[in-house]
Amino acid sequence: MFGYWPHTFLLIFVLIIVGLEKLFPKFMARAEENILVLIITSIMLVSFGQVVARYGFNTGWAAALEFNTVAFSWLILLGMSYGIKIGLHLGVDILLNAVPNKVTKVLSLFGAAAAMMYGLLLLDSIWLAKLVDMADLDLHVKGGAFEYWSRMYKVGIGSEELRYPLFMQEMFGLQPRIHRWLVLLVLPVSLGMLTLRSLQAFIAIYKGDRKMLISAHEAEDLVKENKNILQD
Repeated sequence: MFGYWPHTFLLIFVLIIVGLEKLFPKFMARAEENILVLIITSIMLVSFGQVVARYGFNTGWAAALEFNTVAFSWLILLGMSYGIKIGLHLGVDILLNAVPNKVTKVLSLFGAAAAMMYGLLLLDSIWLAKLVDMADLDLHVKGGAFEYWSRMYKVGIGSEELRYPLFMQEMFGLQPRIHRWLVLLVLPVSLGMLTLRSLQAFIAIYKGDRKMLISAHEAEDLVKENKNILQD
């Protein structure tokens, strides 16, 4: 059995993030944005560099496609939690705006709780398996990001084209190809952050600091309110 030490490290990581956000909220907000900007920038630079190298010099980086694929997946996975944090995710809010505020709050709390359960389920289904066993249901529940990542960690296989720099191979005696578990580390980290952001959103909605989980329409309302301001 692989053990639960990855769960412990992820929990410590999440607690550190929470603590840093309490102490340095502005810095942490910028850091999260900068990480996403750095990923987008790297994708564009590699793509542009490949075009110049291929059509200008008839050469190129063999791992460019895999790098961009991995980087894009990191962008999506890390962007999930960031979108919840700043209320960026789009959603259908016709029902939320049509019902009374108390009902809107209940529905928004349900949405935040569902997002949190979704993150926990994808992160590790061991808790669901225990519930199934307790309920004595004939269901096979197994899997999750932790299980898949731990399998890659134990096997130790490398990625297809991404390789460690030669000096790292010589200095640390590493295999040529970058370990796949390093590439897949984003799975438990991003799902852990998704669960955290969903929990934070749930608390904010409950306290009344936030109306809903999805993107609101304050900007659209402001445009409608001030559409004739230039004419006046």
